[in-house]
Amino acid sequence: MEKVAAVKRLFLLLALFACVCGEVSAAVRPNLIFVLSDDLAQGDLGCYGQQLIQTPHLDRLAREGTRYTQAYCGTTVCAPSRTSLITGLHTGNSPIRANREIGAEGQKPLPAGTLTVAQVLKSAGYATACCGKWGMGMFDTTGSPLKNGFDHFFGYNCQRHAHSYFPKYLYRDDQRFELPGNDGNTKVEGKGAIYAQNLIADETLKFVRANADRPFFLYYSITLPHGTFQIDDQGIYQDKPWTTQQKNYAAMVTRLDSDVGRLLALLKELKLDERTLVMVAGDNGSSFNPTSELGRHFQQAANGLRGFKRELYEGGLRQAALARWPGVVPAGRVSHEPWAFWDFLPTAAELAGAQLPDGFKPDGLSLVSFLKGGAAPKRDYFYWELHEGPSLQAARFGDWKAVKNGLSAKTELYDLATDAGEKSDLAASKPELVAQAEAIFKTARTDHPDWPLRDRPAGKGKQKQQ
Repeated sequence: MEKVAAVKRLFLLLALFACVCGEVSAAVRPNLIFVLSDDLAQGDLGCYGQQLIQTPHLDRLAREGTRYTQAYCGTTVCAPSRTSLITGLHTGNSPIRANREIGAEGQKPLPAGTLTVAQVLKSAGYATACCGKWGMGMFDTTGSPLKNGFDHFFGYNCQRHAHSYFPKYLYRDDQRFELPGNDGNTKVEGKGAIYAQNLIADETLKFVRANADRPFFLYYSITLPHGTFQIDDQGIYQDKPWTTQQKNYAAMVTRLDSDVGRLLALLKELKLDERTLVMVAGDNGSSFNPTSELGRHFQQAANGLRGFKRELYEGGLRQAALARWPGVVPAGRVSHEPWAFWDFLPTAAELAGAQLPDGFKPDGLSLVSFLKGGAAPKRDYFYWELHEGPSLQAARFGDWKAVKNGLSAKTELYDLATDAGEKSDLAASKPELVAQAEAIFKTARTDHPDWPLRDRPAGKGKQKQQ
């Protein structure tokens, strides 16, 4: 009897040890989902004050996690912002610093040897997938997602192709498949039998189900509510006394919300909630001026920020950003401390227990402690640049923000602590701070032949609206 009791005690101890180890493993190696919405603005979500557009699932995600008021994108157009997210490099050092079209389909590719967060996580045993929009190189280039750490790809490779929500085809991995009945029209009148986002949303769920028993990284690069305001169902907005454009835009944001809701529901169903960090953000500011008819209707400027897409003012750089990880990320927290896209790679590496290659130094800092409720990491500055027209540069150091709209333009200076709307240029009265900003403009970046600082636009055909 004593022997049996001893065996039972040993079994219970082993079971307890396994349970504890499992909890530790889950805490150290969570599943990672980054939902990147194309052109989502802070003012589009209820949890940021939106009154007309319904976003119940994202609002719940904010209540169950943390909402950030000063989360910064990589820069204010698609490809370079996404490059910053997946490489851990700000746009003074990243290989892509503007949208650049290559051939009939595709954009300037990530060069060979680029380290991505997907490669880091794959090396740590994670399953990896990108669903949605890529925009960093076609499959026959060094920028293919399948050559940059992703096991699986589904959606649009080319940003230009993603302007239609009724495309004639999508890609599964590197294989094109047709969508019969779709016209591929990039105007609001586009129509067809298959709304691409429906397929993309389904694919995210398939990937999660298939990898529920191992750590995974899902980069859900959803196109909603980008540019061409096409929707297959206006839903609850159909009978609103609004314009077609207003109805479509609201329906697109709500569709984004419902698809995130489906993903959250699946995590709960599979009992993956407490093992999964979900982060949601927009890739740049709104695609339309908040003072435009559409912007005024939805009161996108209610946060008081200046600027939108293609500008380096706060309205173009600050994103709607949420994080949820039950039991780890504090519920109901609203953080006003800044962080940026290039922080994601070192954060993911730490959570996965992955080692970064010798010689690689990201511009970003790990947010693990910050995500858990601690203070944001301290840094000397944030830096951005953009080469869509005249070279734009911006830097934030402390609460000071400097903006330079062209090589020979004067440096503007704003105190974000008292002037988040960047209305009062203090450059003339703060020459010492202007000098500090201009030193950052010089030292934060590496020169690159493709991205010289200039006053004139880049060459003809090199800057498309993405």
